[in-house]
Amino acid sequence: QVQLVESGGGLVQAGGSLRLSCAASGRIPSSSAMAWIRQTPRKEREFVAAISWRGGNTVYRDSVKGRFTISRDNAKNTVYLQMNSLKPEDTAVYYCAARFTDTTSTDYTDYPFWGRGTQVTVSS
Repeated sequence: QVQLVESGGGLVQAGGSLRLSCAASGRIPSSSAMAWIRQTPRKEREFVAAISWRGGNTVYRDSVKGRFTISRDNAKNTVYLQMNSLKPEDTAVYYCAARFTDTTSTDYTDYPFWGRGTQVTVSS
């Protein structure tokens, strides 16, 4: 088990930017993958992005490509999600999640460890 704590959410206007952070209380195993997953106001869960901890390989859902960037700081045990050109449809609770294999997955059910989430609201 690993404890994940998200921060950085808030209210922004369309076209604005936010950077989310996810801090892990325990050390993240080198053979891990970290992901951002969101739950929309209609309770739909959507995979957003993932990164392998060791190699830094990334994958994104199509709707955020070119706008969002996932990154990590291994020394700080922290994962980031830089969100630019935000749209109202990006409004959701954003969760940080982890799985202990160094392969990214676009299926959110493959990530057993989740944080408590941080709210992102984009107004039009």
